[in-house]
Amino acid sequence: MLHLLTFVACAGVAAASYANNLNYRSPSHNHPGLGVAIHKVNKRHDGSPPLHAAELNFTHGIASGDPYPHSVILWTRVAPKSDDVDDNSTVSGDVPLYNPVPIQEQAVEKPPPASTAPICVNYKVASDKALTKVVDSGTAYTSSDVDYTLKVEAQKLQPYTQYYYQFQVCDSDLKSPLGRTKTTPAPDDLLAKISLAVYSCSNFPFGFFNAYGNPVRKDSVDYVLHLGDYLYEYPNGEYGWGQSIGRIPLPDRIIYTLYDYRKRHATYRTDLDLLLSHSQFAWISVWDDHEVADNTYRDGSSRLNNTEASFIEDGGVSVDQRKMNAVRAYFEWLPIRQVELDDNLRIWRSFSIGSLLDLIMLDTRQYDRSITDLYWNTDYIHSISNDAGRSLMGSRQENWFYNQLIESSKRGAAWRVIGSQTVFSRLNESISYGNVNPLDYDAWDGYQSNRNRTFKTLYDNSIGNNIVISGDSHANWVSDLVWLDHSEYDTSTGKGSVGVEFAGTAVSSPSPYGQNITIEKANNASSYLVRDNRELQWSELYYRGYFELHISQHSVNASYFGMPTLVNRNPDEISLANFTVLSGANALYRNPVPGGGVVANGYLRGGKVVQTNVTNNTETGGYFISHENQEDI
Repeated sequence: MLHLLTFVACAGVAAASYANNLNYRSPSHNHPGLGVAIHKVNKRHDGSPPLHAAELNFTHGIASGDPYPHSVILWTRVAPKSDDVDDNSTVSGDVPLYNPVPIQEQAVEKPPPASTAPICVNYKVASDKALTKVVDSGTAYTSSDVDYTLKVEAQKLQPYTQYYYQFQVCDSDLKSPLGRTKTTPAPDDLLAKISLAVYSCSNFPFGFFNAYGNPVRKDSVDYVLHLGDYLYEYPNGEYGWGQSIGRIPLPDRIIYTLYDYRKRHATYRTDLDLLLSHSQFAWISVWDDHEVADNTYRDGSSRLNNTEASFIEDGGVSVDQRKMNAVRAYFEWLPIRQVELDDNLRIWRSFSIGSLLDLIMLDTRQYDRSITDLYWNTDYIHSISNDAGRSLMGSRQENWFYNQLIESSKRGAAWRVIGSQTVFSRLNESISYGNVNPLDYDAWDGYQSNRNRTFKTLYDNSIGNNIVISGDSHANWVSDLVWLDHSEYDTSTGKGSVGVEFAGTAVSSPSPYGQNITIEKANNASSYLVRDNRELQWSELYYRGYFELHISQHSVNASYFGMPTLVNRNPDEISLANFTVLSGANALYRNPVPGGGVVANGYLRGGKVVQTNVTNNTETGGYFISHENQEDI
C-alpha cells in the first residue's frame, strides 16, 4: 500500500511539474482538459529518470515577457546536446487548429524522435540579485514535445517592481544565466514616467543585431516592444548574404515545417545582443508577416496560396499548415501568454500600464487580413483599396480595437499607444512606385476603410493623446495623425491632427530604397517624400536602428538612434532625432519646427539636417567620431 501511495504521489508531482510549463498547459485554468494529456507524456517517460545535467545545456539563454502587475512570463530552453527536434506531431493529424499546446501523436509510418525522459527544471524569482529574497519558485518539466522550451508564469509579484530570476536543472549545479525583469504598474497607479524601446525587422544574414543591446548597456528603458519580423523565412543569399560574417540562417532553405521554424528561431537566438535584451527586459511582442512568410494575409502569402499549382511549386505545404507550423514555433520560443481560450491564433492584446498609458498591440497580418498586395496583383489591390469590406484585422479584432480606444479614454488613461506592424499614415511614394500605384498597398494604404473607421472612432469620441508606433517599412517616419479629406489640417501648426505616428527603421533589414544606399541619395528621396505628404514631418531612409519612447503625464518624447555599422558586433549608435508630443496637443510639438528644428539625417519639414558621425559607445558612455564605410552586408 505504501508503494502504491508513493507511486500516486510521484505521478501527481510529475503531472503538476508538466503543467507548470505553459507550453503544455491548457490556455484556461478552468478547462484543464484542453491541455496536453499529461498522463500520456508521463507514460512515455515512465520509469525513465530525468536526464543527467552533464547531458544538458541551457542552449539559448533566458527571456521574460508579457508583464502584468502581479505576474510575468519566464522562458528558457534546456536541451540535450543535439539538434533541434525534427517532429511535426504538434501540428499534424487531428490536433486543434493553431494548437497552442502540443498533442503527443505518434506517426504510424515513422515515429518522431521523442524524448525518453523528462528534463526537470527548478526556477526562482527574487527581489535581489543574489536570489536570497525569493518571492516565487517552482518546478517544471520539458521534453522534445515542445522543443525542450520551458515557459512558466512567475506569480505573487508586486506592481512596477524589478525582479531577478534563474533556472536550474533539478538536483544539479547546472544553472541558467541570471535574468532581470519588471512587472507593470497596476492600472490605477499614478506613474511619473515609463520608457519603451521599439523594434522591428531583424534579419540575421544582413548583420548583427546591435540595436537590441544598446538600451541594456544604457539601462534606458523599462520594457521592450517588438512590432514584428522577429525573423525571416528565406535561405541565405535570397535576402541577405551572411557567410562573410558567419551569419547563415539555418536551416539554409525556405522554411515550411515545424522543424524549420524551430531551427530558425534557434539560429536567431544565437545573436548575443538579442540574448542580452531578452535577459534584461520584459518583452511585449507581436508578429508581422515574415514570422510565417512574405506578405501574409488570411489565405496565403506572396508565394503561397491554396491552389494545386502553388502547393506543388511552393513547398508542398498548404497555407494553413505552414501558418500552424510557424505559430507553434513562435509560441514555443517567445515569452508570450496564450491570449484567449477559444482563439489560438489570437495575439492581439492590450496592457494597462498604470494610469499613464494603455498599450494596444494589434495583429494586422495573420489573424483575418483581407487579400494584400502580392506583387502580381497591385493594380487590383489599388482598385479595391477603399472597399468598405476590406480589413487588416477582421471584424472581430476591429470591434475589439475600437472598444479598447473608447474604454481607454473613459478610464482616463493619459495616453494610448497603438502597436501596428505596418505604417498607418498615408504615404505617397510615387518617387519610388511611380504615379500609377503610388501607395504601399500592403500597409494601411491598401485598407483605407479600416483606417477611416479608426479615425472615425477617434474623432467621433473626441479621443486624443494617441500615439501609433509601427515597423515593417525599414525606414524612419514621423507624421501627424490626420484624417485627410475629412479634417482641416494645418501642416505648420498640426491643428486638426488627432495624434502622432512614430514609425521605426529595421534592426538590420535593408533600406526600402536600396541596400547600402548612400546617405546623399537616401536624404534626397526623403526630401521628395516630405514634399509629397503634408502630414509627414520627418523621413529618414539610411540608418538601421530603433527608437525609444519616454512617456510622462505631460508629454511623449521619441528618440531615434542609428547604427553606424552592422558588419560586426559593436555598442555604437548615433542620435538621429528627438521629437515631443505635449499632452492635449495631438500633434508634434513645434517651436516653430518639430524636433527642435534640427535632425542628424533624413529630411525635416521646415528644419535643417546637420549630419554627424559623433557616436555614443553605449558600453562606456563615451563619445567618438566613427568612420564606417559599410552599414550592413
